[in-house]
Amino acid sequence: MKKISILMLSTLFVAIACSKKTNPSATQNKTKVVVPFSDPINTGNWVLNTAVSDEFDTTSLDRDKWHVVGELNNGIPSYKNPDRPQREDWIGRAPSQFSGDNYRLENGMLKLETRWEPDFAFSDKTDKVAGKDIKHENITTACIIGRKEFLYGYMEIKCKAADAEISSAFWATGGQTEFDMFEFFGDHRQPKKEAAGKDKELWWSMHDWSKTGKGKTTYTEHKYFDFRVADDFHVYGYDWNENGVKIYVDGKLFRDVSRKQINEWDDVKLSKGGNGAAENYVITHPLKIWLDQETFPWHGVPDSKEDLHPSGKVDFEIDYVRVWQKK
Repeated sequence: MKKISILMLSTLFVAIACSKKTNPSATQNKTKVVVPFSDPINTGNWVLNTAVSDEFDTTSLDRDKWHVVGELNNGIPSYKNPDRPQREDWIGRAPSQFSGDNYRLENGMLKLETRWEPDFAFSDKTDKVAGKDIKHENITTACIIGRKEFLYGYMEIKCKAADAEISSAFWATGGQTEFDMFEFFGDHRQPKKEAAGKDKELWWSMHDWSKTGKGKTTYTEHKYFDFRVADDFHVYGYDWNENGVKIYVDGKLFRDVSRKQINEWDDVKLSKGGNGAAENYVITHPLKIWLDQETFPWHGVPDSKEDLHPSGKVDFEIDYVRVWQKK
């Protein structure tokens, strides 16, 4: 009996020991809360919106969260949108065009690719840019669109812009409005723009796509960092609420612009009409996130494979996209 009791006690102690070994990790998983980089103790009581956030640490893109623009079917891109069957997606600004083949998940990151790809099945349409008709040719880019909307919150992205004459953009649309959180231009070959530090620029804007606004800018800013946006990863956070926008860079407040300041901005004078007498702070509707690359002909466009990158490809690298909202 004594031996049996000792054996039973030994078994009980082992079971307790094992449970003690496993419980801490289980507790960690239950209590681990991902919070904004700028608010490490979560004084804002932020709750992660998992329906629109993505760590990109899987082997395939979550198609419940993202729509890939320009999916290829036998080499031909399709711009049908499952969430807007009555309309086709924008194909991208000429000379580039969105290709559904230009993204990959690698090392726990989303990588959007710009490629020198003259044999791509480009559209015959032309774009009117700065008064000139420009055709789609040579350059393919990437675009994914969030499939779920949200109204107000803290949006955060950790990323590194593509190091080329191509934009790397984090923006959102909805309710006939557009919120450009950033449109980074990783490299500038125009001497004046290079000297001005355009590869360190934060360009953010709002646009009104109603019949009144016609897509014109209702507010915009050009601000500059002390680093090149294509040199390394940085964390960019946007506290978007009904009273304005606060922008954080690597956890520190960079800009705080109130709704009142935005409404007082003279869009009629500074944006060639803007949306007239309507309120400038148009981003008061649910929005969907876009991640993409585009060509900006007014900034310069790669004119050869080598000019883009010796490999013919350059990446916009995104570690994660997270959106929090208030409890």
